Amino acid sequence: MLARRRLPGPIFDYLDGGSDDERSLARNASAFADYEIIPDVLTDVSSIQTATTLFGQPAAWPLMLSATGLTRMFHGSAEPAVARAAAAQAIPYCLSTMGTTRLEDLTSAVRVPALFQIYVFKDRGLTREFVARCRDAGYAGLCLTVDTPVAGNRLRDHRSGLSLPPRLTMRSLLDFALHPGWSIPALTGARFDLANVSHRTEALADTPMSLFDFIGRQFDSSLTWRDVEWLAAEWNGPLAIKGLMTPQDAARAVASGASGVIISNHGGRQLDGAPAPIDQVAAVRDALGDGPDVICDGGVRHGSDIVKALALGATACSIGRPYLYGLAAAGEAGVARVLTLLRGQFERTLALAGVPSIKTLNRRHIRHRPQ
Repeated sequence: MLARRRLPGPIFDYLDGGSDDERSLARNASAFADYEIIPDVLTDVSSIQTATTLFGQPAAWPLMLSATGLTRMFHGSAEPAVARAAAAQAIPYCLSTMGTTRLEDLTSAVRVPALFQIYVFKDRGLTREFVARCRDAGYAGLCLTVDTPVAGNRLRDHRSGLSLPPRLTMRSLLDFALHPGWSIPALTGARFDLANVSHRTEALADTPMSLFDFIGRQFDSSLTWRDVEWLAAEWNGPLAIKGLMTPQDAARAVASGASGVIISNHGGRQLDGAPAPIDQVAAVRDALGDGPDVICDGGVRHGSDIVKALALGATACSIGRPYLYGLAAAGEAGVARVLTLLRGQFERTLALAGVPSIKTLNRRHIRHRPQ
């Protein structure tokens, strides 16, 4: 894999790894194989219709690029390169609170349906500031992440020392030295910075607290549905709750003011042993009915996976690692290549399944494989 060859081991492991025994990480992708697509035949599939709407914005096909932190670690072109590739495909891109590009700089540089991944921090003023900035910068929607009351136990990062702040081992440092193609640009280019929150540490100049310490202390393990209601009222726009897994929580999210949900276990990076998102789609859709968006996040590795999620009731899928592999391998061109492959596989699968439009795709086109 080109991304593996180009990245130092600790950086690749940060991208590739999950929490604890990485069972959820593996299951996210393998669970798609448990579903079979039941095709229709003798159906006119000379024209495949894939357009949809996400967060109230048109999307050429049902995929969004999910938020990933510290994107500049994988390629110097960082989040804007990913957003440009998304714009070329006319699909949404979500910027992370932990991103390395200012949210205003992203929307001023790239015309893309832009979303912002947000947390409700202990400092509500900081969250309120993000809401105001996103509104002023023209973001189409917010994605509130709710599955991080504490950090997941990411063993690969502990072993390599790629914690925040880093505590690298001699072996890790040697690995960086053996990858000058990554290390030299990283040392001479733009610094790794949490660009949307770094201004908040200016008040901490007389203290030993780092930016990462500041952020770590902002995560609030006492969050409840009342905080979702507060954020929904503060934003008053399209809002998805990301990180829930159950139909009960999905219904509660919508009742609290969300317009959609993102079924996710944080890419297998938080609770190891959580179910694969694809296995939860049907139950969540049944609980919510036809209205709210249901996005399946995690494990998509082929365009047919998107077809399966839609047949079970998802509005769309979202991906993180696949586009980061492409970014690490070849920058914006690598992300574009990943999206081109996925879209071609998606449209080919629809044609082979005898489904000319995603609007006609439903549960009769899919079954859980007999054990």
